Amino acid sequence: MKTFVQPGKTLTLTAPAGGVVSGKFYKIGAFFGVAHQSAVAGAKFDLECGGVYGLEKVAGNTFAEGADVYATPAGLMTSVASGNTKVGATTAVAAAGDVNAQVRLNDNF
Repeated sequence: MKTFVQPGKTLTLTAPAGGVVSGKFYKIGAFFGVAHQSAVAGAKFDLECGGVYGLEKVAGNTFAEGADVYATPAGLMTSVASGNTKVGATTAVAAAGDVNAQVRLNDNF
């Protein structure tokens, strides 16, 4: 099909002010995902918009398997919906003392 551009799970975007770090979660405009590689501000990088990732969560938050996950403006995963962006669901239990939560990013808007 001649109008097809790409599958869309990985998007090549421009790194925002402060750049991006490989493996960290970012929200850029309406897109969110995990940086495939580190890049300085203004450089192109690949944002992985789907899949399951171990992402840093808000300290003390707990998640049951299959729980909704939201991203804070700082890019931390939380169970709190208010003021945050829904990004996916957990694939495993995350205890209060865990640093990361296993999150399946919702690659469908």
